[in-house]
Amino acid sequence: MDEAREVRAHGRSGPSNPMRVGFGGALAAICEAGRVTIQNAKLSPGDISVVCAGLAGTAQPESQRKMSRLLVEEFPGTVVHVCTDLDLTLEATGDGPAIVLIAGTGSAAVGRGLTGQIVRVGGHGPLLGDEGSAYDVGRHAAIAALRDFDRGMPDSPLAARILRELGCAGWEEFHLRLYSVPDEVFPRIFPVVTAAADEGDPTAQALVQGAAADLAWLVADLLERLQLKSEKFLLVKSGGMLGGSVYFDKQLDERLRLVAPRAEFGSLLVTAAEAAARLAVRLLPEAEEGK
Repeated sequence: MDEAREVRAHGRSGPSNPMRVGFGGALAAICEAGRVTIQNAKLSPGDISVVCAGLAGTAQPESQRKMSRLLVEEFPGTVVHVCTDLDLTLEATGDGPAIVLIAGTGSAAVGRGLTGQIVRVGGHGPLLGDEGSAYDVGRHAAIAALRDFDRGMPDSPLAARILRELGCAGWEEFHLRLYSVPDEVFPRIFPVVTAAADEGDPTAQALVQGAAADLAWLVADLLERLQLKSEKFLLVKSGGMLGGSVYFDKQLDERLRLVAPRAEFGSLLVTAAEAAARLAVRLLPEAEEGK
């Protein structure tokens, strides 16, 4: 993006959450996206004044500082700003009170109050949270299937579908796959669960209902902290869990309307990447002062 906020080019690369792919992997992904974008814009690295990276996994100050140091080394002579992916989604809502619910591999919510205060809830990762996320749904579905297996019971229709989707001959093979790549296994189970829920499978529907309730509680917690319960505000849903299942989308909307009856459902005004670029443009005066 240039100083007039015109998008000059786009680039794309792999995952960049340092808590999941490591700081080296995250840095490589960011640099690759930057390299492609600079080439597409027919620019050189020296033309770049500000880099803004909104990354999952950088909410902790030490992670943010480490990522910043690495990016400063890779983009010398630029102002580097590292924030979280949640910061970008909130930036992409525009102005005024708003809450963004993230429902994807992980789960979290971020909100802006009437006076501009920003509060985040959730987003603690699979070991400490991510309630209602695709990872969480997949984990609960696998636990239920393994309990039946331990009791010597035959696989339920849902359990059989999970094994087929993962290409596993049985639960012993599932174990081997799981402990080598858990971040790939559990999220892949989520669409299996929602497909079964759409077809009326009671076990799958119970899992989906639980996920919808957990996600809605993230919004309820933010409403309390931001004192928005009696106010109108924008509520935006974002993430890979959305739009693939009629049953899940309906359950989530119903739960959200219960906890946030005055919310006005909407969508992000720009992409997260463009929101990052807009934040970068705001830092141009700082970059100019440093020259």
